[in-house]
Amino acid sequence: MLTLKFGGTSVANAQNIKLVIEIINKKAKENRLAVVVSALSGVTDMLINASKKAAAKEESYQNTIDEIKQKHFDAIADLVDNANQNQLLIKINSQINQLQTLLDGCFLLGELSPRTADAIASFGELLSSQIIASALQQSLPNSTFKDSRELIKTDSHFGKASVDFKLSNKIIADYFSSNKSQVVILPGFIASDDFQNTTTLGRGGSDYTAAIVANATKSTSLEIWTDVNGMFTANPKLVKQAQPIESISYQEAMELSHFGAKVLYPPTIQPVLNSQIPIWIKNTFEPDAVGTLISDEKTNSNNPIKGISHIDKIALLTLEGSGMIGVSGSSKRLFSVLSLHNINVIFITQASSEHSICIGIQNQDADLAKNAIEKEFELEISKNKIDPCLVEKDLCIVALVGENMKNHQGLSGKMFSTLGKNNVNIRAIAQGASERNISVVINEKDVKKALNTLHERFFEDNTKQLNLFVMGVGNVGEKFIDQINQQKKFLKENLKINVRVIALSNSRKMLFDEDGIQLKEWKSLLQNGSNASVTEFISKAKEINLRNSIFVDITANSDIASIYDQFLKQNIAVVTCNKIACSSEYYNYKNLKSLSRKYNAPFLFETNVGAGLPIIDTLKNLIASGDKVHKINAVLSGSLNFIFNNFSATYNFHDVVKEAGVQGFTEPDPKIDLSGVDVARKILILIRESGYEMEMDAIENNCFLPKECMETKTNEEFFTSLIKHSAHFEQLLAEANSKDCRIKFVASFDNGKASVGLQFIPKESPFYNLEGKDNIVEFYTDRYVDQPLIIKGAGAGAAVTASGIFADVIRIGNV
Repeated sequence: MLTLKFGGTSVANAQNIKLVIEIINKKAKENRLAVVVSALSGVTDMLINASKKAAAKEESYQNTIDEIKQKHFDAIADLVDNANQNQLLIKINSQINQLQTLLDGCFLLGELSPRTADAIASFGELLSSQIIASALQQSLPNSTFKDSRELIKTDSHFGKASVDFKLSNKIIADYFSSNKSQVVILPGFIASDDFQNTTTLGRGGSDYTAAIVANATKSTSLEIWTDVNGMFTANPKLVKQAQPIESISYQEAMELSHFGAKVLYPPTIQPVLNSQIPIWIKNTFEPDAVGTLISDEKTNSNNPIKGISHIDKIALLTLEGSGMIGVSGSSKRLFSVLSLHNINVIFITQASSEHSICIGIQNQDADLAKNAIEKEFELEISKNKIDPCLVEKDLCIVALVGENMKNHQGLSGKMFSTLGKNNVNIRAIAQGASERNISVVINEKDVKKALNTLHERFFEDNTKQLNLFVMGVGNVGEKFIDQINQQKKFLKENLKINVRVIALSNSRKMLFDEDGIQLKEWKSLLQNGSNASVTEFISKAKEINLRNSIFVDITANSDIASIYDQFLKQNIAVVTCNKIACSSEYYNYKNLKSLSRKYNAPFLFETNVGAGLPIIDTLKNLIASGDKVHKINAVLSGSLNFIFNNFSATYNFHDVVKEAGVQGFTEPDPKIDLSGVDVARKILILIRESGYEMEMDAIENNCFLPKECMETKTNEEFFTSLIKHSAHFEQLLAEANSKDCRIKFVASFDNGKASVGLQFIPKESPFYNLEGKDNIVEFYTDRYVDQPLIIKGAGAGAAVTASGIFADVIRIGNV
């Protein structure tokens, strides 16, 4: 004997029911079957809504009845032959008329009693089971329908009745021993009391019906057929990487189902547990998939965690005060008053000082609970011995579940540190002595991030997913995206880093895809994106609230540089090649650093100086190891180095500057480079990273551009002025040649003073042979006194800058 149960999605419509009938026919060749079915998908909700509308005297309940009738008539038309339809239609129509009468009564009286609510809700399973039974008889004549109300007996607690197992087991066993049908179709969810009134077993009660039948008939197994391939390590709708669980213990399954694993109704396991009847969770739409086995067999998994689950819409109530310390009976009074008002407590934690008790309940019960508790402790509250009950709503419980957790040290620490690194604040913690689950209460808005973060930590071979929000897709941005696309597979296989680009934006359009943008098509996708808005970009990034989020700024925009704090405060890391933020007021620079530490959100800007060269990282390591920088000499502008290396008697200054822009060496406004502002920003950042406090206006800028060039408003005016003042630049070149020197734009810091400007570099200087767009930095420190630490290499260009940004992203992935 096997017991099968098919849920609402499995019997959602005629097409799905045909799949169900195929499965039943195949199983019936080898076994007698008891088959429990749910209502057609959505019908139970329609019935409940119709009853509420009728009780509220809203005539629209009539429309709902018509929809329910049509839904079932359509199913009959698709499933049952014409010859057998009339008799079934008469039966179904008669029951729809009974439903109409009940709802009309609610409308006339303007009320809905629990007893009537159960009677109305029962029609979903009654109608579906009779239709499925008739359809099955066409291919399997030796099958029959049996009303579960005649088999399962309960008390009269309408809405969630308690089963009389002794009586029900006898009735079910007697029926199946006397009935010789190969298959019996039963409606789930419904039962009856001693007075033959219809009762229900609670939402999800069809699973419970199947478990009761399986236990009473001593079935060899219970199969729950649904729309997923078994129980998963997490909710696959929220965690894309969730994996099916092959086998799990009864106790683990109960824990997971209690904490929101929707494929199984929590009480289901209890009736079959004592009889040790295995439960299979199977997929109606992939019947050959393995599914999940729930039994008492021990598994050999190395992972002590079996799954991560959650319950949303939770409120946290805290009762505290000195009047509770050492006073016996406080807890009893609290839980008694909640029980009196039929309020279910989901979560409990109490401080060892007895100063406070914290409980988790459903949001909808919070106000009633608060009023009831404050009335119970009215005397203590009036004497200030106990504080008024504190209520926090819109929370969520997240639980790690596993039978073997008690044998592994440090799981709690890993859980808490993983959540903490992603700025998920834990409001309360509970762990039973069995150590079968660890539960935490968090803000509901953080649930998706928390589930994904924990799943990544415990189930994904420590693969870290990085979610990038990229602003700026010009020359450097395009190279950056190309490099990610090229290295994506390598990073995942070798560094266990999965990089996804969630958002892209330029000055005109922006694009978001929570599942990751297809990088091969990013240009066309962005072109069809929504209108760009910095405010909306920030808002959307916060709303999505993904783990390991990184904002990547590949612009030279001061407005973008001013929003870093908004990302850091949301635990979103910032990677930037934009020098404006770190060279702004010293207070802002320090504030960004402080926010980075406070919210555990990395703030990396390696490409601010030297593009892809490891200048800032090297400097940080020097300082961290206790060294002190006293002097810096550097050529920090790859664009200016390129310009002065190529400027000659045969290649005029204007044309060289133009070429530097074409090759992507200069900023979009080349005046920033040529004025020395860009170099001043870079040396300022190095000075600050060396541990010195300095503002931009303290740096002496010996600008070599004529005043008229500096006062131009547009790039076109600027290039025109370069032609006009060509004699000025030629004179500089002639002077350098006469001294057998080369022109370099040098940044210096010594004894607390800094300057930038042109210098004529003699042949013996290491700066003399600096070719192309190369940068060079000399650090003189306590350890490097006579011979400086020198870093040299390409310091400009889209590809090297993009690689520097990419390196910062990978640094975050390796943290």
